[in-house]
Amino acid sequence: MDKSNIKRNLVLGILFFLPVAFLLMLYPSTHNYDPLEVVDDSVTDLELFLSNSETDVLLKDHITILGFLGNEPTNHVIAASNLKELVYDKFKGFKKFQIVIILPKGNEANADALQKKINNYDDMRFWHYVFGEPNDIKKVFNSLKSEESLTNDLFTDHIFIIDKDLKQRGRLDDRSDKEKERKEAIYPLYSYDCIEIDEMKNKMSDDLRILFTEYRQKRKGDFDSSTRRADELNAKDK
Repeated sequence: MDKSNIKRNLVLGILFFLPVAFLLMLYPSTHNYDPLEVVDDSVTDLELFLSNSETDVLLKDHITILGFLGNEPTNHVIAASNLKELVYDKFKGFKKFQIVIILPKGNEANADALQKKINNYDDMRFWHYVFGEPNDIKKVFNSLKSEESLTNDLFTDHIFIIDKDLKQRGRLDDRSDKEKERKEAIYPLYSYDCIEIDEMKNKMSDDLRILFTEYRQKRKGDFDSSTRRADELNAKDK
């Protein structure tokens, strides 16, 4: 066999086995990822709220992105548009996914106006508005873990991930790899800022994918309910 044939066979062999080797390296990691952490386990559901939907809108049994757009929702078009384009449009096909925006009663017309501003005739079946009394809105918000506060008109540009069991999900340790190497103080990520595009595109999208993977593996019976990251954090605090 001449040298040209040997080189050709060698190149073909590398091209064939390299992707296979790469997939084999990735395979174990699909079952050993760290699940998205529970940061609060008693989120108040929405039984006291009315919706713009024909059916009741509840958090239970859904993967929900929960937002609070206050008494003047049309003043927050940028936050709502970022939420639609960077989150809703990506995940609206996932089973049991929904976005719920909480507004004070009397804002039904404002909700319609906001919807017209952010919707280019897309399928918005999984985007809901619910309306409640100010005290009930505060009760839901106070059941969440947050480093942010509602404004006087019941608005925040931060949104929250709620799982099917009314548990708030996020990160107990949101440090970057470099911050961990420098052993900087641990800080959490309880909510996601709609105005910060990088945070929405990267952190929130990644976290939602992890949560959907968890539920998909639960349906298949493959989910490992590991709490390694939480255990490690607790160990460091002792």
